[in-house]
Amino acid sequence: MQPIQLFELTSKQAHWLTVRQSVVAGNIANANTPGYATREVAAFEAVLKETGTRMAATHPGHIREDPMRGAVSSRDSRDVEVQPSGNSVNLPDELSKTGEIKRMYELNTGMVKAFHRMMLLTVRR
Repeated sequence: MQPIQLFELTSKQAHWLTVRQSVVAGNIANANTPGYATREVAAFEAVLKETGTRMAATHPGHIREDPMRGAVSSRDSRDVEVQPSGNSVNLPDELSKTGEIKRMYELNTGMVKAFHRMMLLTVRR
């Protein structure tokens, strides 16, 4: 029987959503910063392929690099309208991303809750 990887997968997606939300929040916060280039996080599927099993920290004092942070990149300004100040933040796009992130997070937590309930039903019998 194969081990159940759903909790690990949803945990990685929740972490990715956290990173994406912080990047989008940073874009919104810098909407009036001259010359600021919009940043974006790679799609979860692409990040998931790249983040396989890595070395783990064996002590809380060890420095760990977050593999999800490597997925953050500045967006090329050629595909985004650049403001007169040189800023490439499009507030309506960024705000729609926050709604998308919220929906994805709710779906993620809903899956975990449903799977947890299913597991509890099998244990109780």
